[in-house]
Amino acid sequence: MGGSECGSESDDEYAKLIRRMNPPRVVIDNDACENATVIKVDSENKQGTLLEVVQVLTDLNLVVTKAYISSDGCWFMDVFNVTDREGMKITDESIIKYLHKSIETDACFRPSLKSSVGVMPSKEHTSIELTGPDRPGLLSEVCAVLTNLKCNIVNAEIWAHNTRAAAVVCVTDESTGCAIDDPHRLSVIKELLSNVLSVNNDSRSAKMAVSMGVTHTERRLHQMMFADRDYENVGDNKTLRPQVVLLDCLEKDYTVVMLRSKDRPKLLFDTLCTLTDMQYVVFHGTVDTGRMEAYQEYYIRHVDGLPIRSEAERQRVTQCLEAAIERRASEGLEFELRTNDRVGLLSDITRIFRENGMRIRRAEISTEGGMAVDSFHVTDMLGNPVEVKAIESICEQIGQTALRVRQCPEALSPKPPEETLTSFLLGNFLKACSFQTFRLIRSYS
Repeated sequence: MGGSECGSESDDEYAKLIRRMNPPRVVIDNDACENATVIKVDSENKQGTLLEVVQVLTDLNLVVTKAYISSDGCWFMDVFNVTDREGMKITDESIIKYLHKSIETDACFRPSLKSSVGVMPSKEHTSIELTGPDRPGLLSEVCAVLTNLKCNIVNAEIWAHNTRAAAVVCVTDESTGCAIDDPHRLSVIKELLSNVLSVNNDSRSAKMAVSMGVTHTERRLHQMMFADRDYENVGDNKTLRPQVVLLDCLEKDYTVVMLRSKDRPKLLFDTLCTLTDMQYVVFHGTVDTGRMEAYQEYYIRHVDGLPIRSEAERQRVTQCLEAAIERRASEGLEFELRTNDRVGLLSDITRIFRENGMRIRRAEISTEGGMAVDSFHVTDMLGNPVEVKAIESICEQIGQTALRVRQCPEALSPKPPEETLTSFLLGNFLKACSFQTFRLIRSYS
C-alpha cells in the first residue's frame, strides 16, 4: 500500500508529526454486510502499512473474504470483509478492542517493515532459524539433536516447498526453562544442526542462525524461503499451480498483478509478504473469494516509482508469487495433536511418523497452558497419500484421544472447472485497464 514518495520520509521528524496529527482511523461495522464484519482503515500512507494491517487480522485468525485497497497521494483507505474461522461475524468485544488498539495505535508508530524483520530482545526462549534441502525424516533428526542437547522445543513452524525446507524453532533450557545464552553451548547446537542440514552435492548450502529474541514467525519463514530461492526450477507442470498474470497498465504507469488460486486462510498475508519483500508497493487492489477459489488483483510499482520494465523481472515476480501461495498450501493428511507437554515429546512424535513411512510437509508446534498443541501435514515418503494401515498404526502408537486425523480440504472438495491461462488473461484484461477496482472502492465507501 502506498506510494514510495511518502515512504522515503516516513522516519523523519516531520513524518512522525504528521502521523501523530493524523493517526489511523478504524471503523468496524457489523451492519453493512449480511455475512461479514466490515473493517475500514483510513491512514497516512507509508510503505508496509498494508502488510501490518493484514498481519494483525491474520494473527487473530480472521478470514478475509473481500478486500478493497486504494491510495491517493499520501493517504490510503482499505476495506476488509472478515469472518472468524467458522464464517461468523466478529462480535467478541475483546477482539474488536484489540483491532482498534493494534491498528490505530501500534501500527501508527511502529517502524516501517523493510525486507528484513528486526529481532526484539527476549529472555523467554532462544530462536533457531534453519534453511536447507528438504528430505524425509529431517524434522525428526532436528528434534532428536535438540532433545539430546537438553533443549526443550516450546514453539516451532516448519515449511517445505520445492525440495527446500525452512523452520523457526523456539527452544528453552531443559533445566531452567529459560533462553539458552551460553556461547559454547550455542556453538555446539549450531554445529550439530548444521551437520543434520548438510547434504552432499547440493548447490545451495544449508543456513542456520541463532538469536535471543522473537520475531513474526510466518513473516520470517517467507523471507527465509525467498532468500533460499525456493521459487526456482519448479518444473513445467502448471495444471495444479496458481495462475499469475502480469499486465502493463500504460494509462496510469502501473503493473497489474492478477492471481487466481484455491482459497485458504492467510492467502492475502502470504501474497503481500512477497510483494513487500520484493520492494513493490501496492497502490490499489481488490480481493474476492468464493467457495473454493480466490481472486486477487493489485496495481503496483517498485519502490523506485517505476512499474515492471523487463521480461526477466516479470518472470521473477510471477515465480515468487506462485511460491508464496504454494508454501502454505495443505499437502497430504493433517494430524492434530493435543496432549500433555513434556521434554522430548516432539522428538518422539516425529520419530513415530518417520518409522511409519510418513514425511512431514508442514508443521505448527505450540504449547498452551502445559498442553502441546501441534499440527502436522504428512504424505508418504514419495509424496503420495498415506495408506490407511499407516494411519491406524500411528494413531494406536500415539493414542486415539491425543491424535486427531483430518482429511486435507483439497482432497474432499471437487476440483473447480479448469480454465486456461489464455482465457484467464483475456477475461480480466479489460477489467484491469478500465480501473473497475477504483469504482468498487468509491461505491463501497
